[in-house]
Parts: sequence; structure tokens; C-alpha cells
Amino acid sequence: MREARAAAEAGEVPVVMSGDGLIGQVGGALADTNSAMGIIPGGRGNDLARVLGIPPDPAGAVEVLAAADERKIDVGEVNGHRFLCVASFGFDSEANRIANETRIVKGHLVYAYAAFRAMIAWRPATFQVALDGGEPTTYRGYSVAIANSQAFGGGMFVAPHAKLDDGLFDIVVIDEISKFRYLSNLPKVFKGTHVEEDGVIELPGAGSSVAVSADRQFGVYADGEHLTDLPATLRVLNRALRVIAPPGPA
Repeated sequence: MREARAAAEAGEVPVVMSGDGLIGQVGGALADTNSAMGIIPGGRGNDLARVLGIPPDPAGAVEVLAAADERKIDVGEVNGHRFLCVASFGFDSEANRIANETRIVKGHLVYAYAAFRAMIAWRPATFQVALDGGEPTTYRGYSVAIANSQAFGGGMFVAPHAKLDDGLFDIVVIDEISKFRYLSNLPKVFKGTHVEEDGVIELPGAGSSVAVSADRQFGVYADGEHLTDLPATLRVLNRALRVIAPPGPA
């Protein structure tokens, strides 16, 4: 990240050709600087680019860089680690771990494969979520997603109403439902229609800070990376990052 900050200090525009993990790290390092960040999608998920409307092919992404339109977007922070897309834990922790370890499935399908694998040994967990310093609410089920952006996992629109520039997290909780029902709802996540189903709790624009814990240990994953472990405190850095992206709402 030193290279990105050095480029910013020299008045250059850092351009990241990678997946969401490295893009999130560089974006976090450039937050609250005067430098814009360019993106060329180069990973398995490419979810930030997808939400921003940056084409997946290098030629299309370079055209976006050449147009030099900019947006200011929010940056998330969990236990001091910054991210750009969605922080989640619970069942998602196991699925992310499997996705990062597997080599037998390629592309965005690795995340669906990981979800099926994680389901075999899964048992429900109890989560506590406190918004903006308030009293915690207890949930029991599969996972909690704290979303700065709409998508994760290679095109899964887990928080379809999240906005990248509103200074607020959306929260999506998957309640205690049967394994069969969870898996049957999984294809709906790619369209964001899962939030219309019973057993899915969606809290759009829930708050700018969140404290979370669970009844057993989980890693917190964001931008496809294991950033920290529970318990965790998250906050939004409002419109802290300039990105080169097509004009329009994020």
C-alpha cells in the first residue's frame, strides 16, 4: 500500500488491476487523500467494479479510465481494517474460507460451490448486532452481512438496496431456516430478490456504526479476505474515497 500512497503523493493516479481484495486494501489506503483510484477488474469476484459499472474486460475498463469521470464513495472499517464492499460472518465465514482454499472450481461459481460445501457441517449461530451505540438485537440463524455496497461473492446482490455513498451500512440477516430452503433461495441472491423471502431480514440504511458478536468464534470476511475476528466494531468513512467510474448512482 506504500506504493499507492507514494503515487498519490506524487500527484499520480494509482490504478489497481486485481480482484476485490487488493482493490479494497488500496482503496482503504487512499481514503481521505486527494488521489482518485482507477480499477481494472482482474479477480474472481470483481464485485466493486460490477456495482460501479466498470466493464469486466480490460479494454472497456481502460476506456473508463480515459474518460476520467469520478465518484466519491464510502469506505468501511472493521476493527481498524478497511474494506469497500460487504463485511459478513457466520455461515459466510465458512463459505469464504472454502472459496479461498479451493482450486477445483474456477470463476464466480466458486462461491456457490463453497456455499454447498459449507452447508454440510453448518449449525445455526446466535448473533448480537448493536447499531450506532444502541442496545443489541439478538438474531439466530446463518449469517449477518454488513454492506457498504450491494454485491459480494461474484455477483451475489446480498444487499440490493445498499448505496456506496450514503454514509450508512445496510444489514442483511439470514434467519434460522431449513438447509433446503437456504440452498433453494441461493440463486435468488444473484438477482437480489432473496430479500423478499421469509427468513431474510433486511435493514436498509441501518446505521453508520455497528458492533457485532456471536455465540461462537467467526472470522469477519470482506472483499473476499479474512480481515479480523469477532467481536467487531464497524464504521463508515463517508465519501472518503475518489474512484474513477462511469457517472451515475452507486
